[in-house]
Amino acid sequence: MLYYLFDYLDKEFDLIGAGVFQYISFRAGMATLFSLLITIVFGKKLIQILQKKQVGESIRDLGLAGQMEKKGTPTMGGLIIIAAIVIPTLLFARLENIYVILLLVTTLALGSIGFLDDYIKVFRKNKAGLAGKFKVFGQIFVGLIVGATLYFSDNVVVREFEEPQSTEITEGTDQAIRYNDVKSTTTTIPFVKDNELDYSKLNPTDKEWITAAIYILIVIFFITAISNGANLTDGIDGLAAGTSAIIGLALAILAYISGNAIFSDYLNVMFIPNSGELVIFCTAFVGACVGFLWYNSYPAQVFMGDTGSLSLGGVITVLALVLRKELLIPVLCGIFIIENLSVVIQVSYFKYTRKKYGEGRRVFKMSPLHHHYQKLDIPEAKIVTRFWIIGILLAIIALATLKLR
Repeated sequence: MLYYLFDYLDKEFDLIGAGVFQYISFRAGMATLFSLLITIVFGKKLIQILQKKQVGESIRDLGLAGQMEKKGTPTMGGLIIIAAIVIPTLLFARLENIYVILLLVTTLALGSIGFLDDYIKVFRKNKAGLAGKFKVFGQIFVGLIVGATLYFSDNVVVREFEEPQSTEITEGTDQAIRYNDVKSTTTTIPFVKDNELDYSKLNPTDKEWITAAIYILIVIFFITAISNGANLTDGIDGLAAGTSAIIGLALAILAYISGNAIFSDYLNVMFIPNSGELVIFCTAFVGACVGFLWYNSYPAQVFMGDTGSLSLGGVITVLALVLRKELLIPVLCGIFIIENLSVVIQVSYFKYTRKKYGEGRRVFKMSPLHHHYQKLDIPEAKIVTRFWIIGILLAIIALATLKLR
């Protein structure tokens, strides 16, 4: 909203300094600052409210060091994260941008599903929370909205440049660069030189509805998998928030490059018109995650709960989909995927061995993976720091794919 106010003041009154709001870099910096202030200043107020309402986490005794000391710690702290993402975005982003709208809807929708789950656990005293089938149904519904928007909206396009008709340029003249903004289901394949994949090629027929169904199913799969992965990662203090901040920063860089004609051309990256505006959302996202660590780092004063973790995973996925980098998710979101896989492997192997030998056996001492290391008596803070380091390495590898092909 401030963007439109200062744009008006600049055009109508030529107000000194108002034109700075035209720069994405300035608005991104302000979004980061505001999101940090919101989490740090208002986060304390929310924690006090949650404590008065006795919105404490119910802890099961799993035999983990320091686990029972966390009993009664306020949960639903994801409300802080959501506010610190949404408010700066509303203030500094261009709100007619289809990608900004889509990400705001995703944040609020998945946050609402997580909030309902936390509400049932805390106020209804039902440790199971929202039934798994309803949670997955909500994620599928969000994926359906995102997939349909990205596929059918006329505002979601990529820019294709035409090769110049002649390599000779007459002195004193400019050779215009021709381009078309087209609807496309192409995405980027990492580590490949001719690195574009068109999902329509997966359709063996000429029926468009099948291409749409394939694309939307892919979107649903990614959103469900990564939001659940983020949810599983949120098991020890600071792990999910810190990992998400690292991923968000990498996505901010990718958004800036994809939305800048010069940088995208230099790096041979798909140019996506209007995607540069996502930098504001990404920096608000990073600021919210970092600011949340003020209270969530070990020992945590508040937990984000499903309210925060589901929305974090969903937002990261939608950002990757919008930037046509969803095939980079296995690298960029490696921590989330490993946490997810550790649970799948543990459960599958336990069921298989129980059926075969009559007694269930385990691959890990406990899942998700971070609990396995806790069982090895590694201090919680050290586990989190090491996971962050791995997350940074994965983010660097993901960014390196811009040149390593």
